[in-house]
Amino acid sequence: MSANMSPIDKAKFVAAKRACDYVQDGMKLGLGTGSTAAWLVRCLGEMVRDNGLKIKGVPTSSRTAELARQVGIEVISLDEAKWLDLTIDGADEYDHDLNLIKGGGGALLQEKIVATASDQMIVITDGSKRVESLGNFPLPVEVIPFGWQTSKALIEEVLVGMDVLGTTASLRMNADAPYVTDEGNHILDLHLNRIGNARQLSLVLNQIPGVVENGLFIDICDIVVTGYGDGRVEVQDINNGEHDETRYDFLDDDNLFADLGD
Repeated sequence: MSANMSPIDKAKFVAAKRACDYVQDGMKLGLGTGSTAAWLVRCLGEMVRDNGLKIKGVPTSSRTAELARQVGIEVISLDEAKWLDLTIDGADEYDHDLNLIKGGGGALLQEKIVATASDQMIVITDGSKRVESLGNFPLPVEVIPFGWQTSKALIEEVLVGMDVLGTTASLRMNADAPYVTDEGNHILDLHLNRIGNARQLSLVLNQIPGVVENGLFIDICDIVVTGYGDGRVEVQDINNGEHDETRYDFLDDDNLFADLGD
């Protein structure tokens, strides 16, 4: 691996590389969305090309599907797969119980559907995403376009009674227009600063008319693989309580990931 990579890219790469150890021939995999998940897709593509790995991937976004096809991974729909052996994805935040905030890349709805249709979910991330309490990263909430301002007002009203430090929501934009998800919806980002009871908040948000889904992933993640810029990788398995650490050495040579940025 090139020594010219930035520390953050090294952290993402080693996390993705370590997560590949969980992938077995013949698996049906959920493929996440975001910069860290993109490293995973490239690593899996290398295994398909060089090692003859046979897998089928269910992408969580159109851009992940495009990348998977580019690197030679067979892409199928979740309806075709019916059920998945494993989903590997990134996260915007995770706490000590492996609860997550996801959706910074706008794919939270498909990500949650795919993750919950899997025997196991692994999150790959860097050390900056570990937090004592969720909420510093804005919580994405996907809403239908019709009446989104009403949905926003209802959400902000509900937040007043929740155990959070902030109660404002903002419409996510793409240049001068509202951001549109793969499902044709909008995203409201909730600026909460701290979430005291993530489980309660998730349940309450999903009861609001117009809300499709929120970015809190509670009791879904089984393993977090955390990479660091010096090549260290920590693995935390919530089911068996195991915590181990490995290290990758980087060589000064060319690699197929050199063109992959954030």
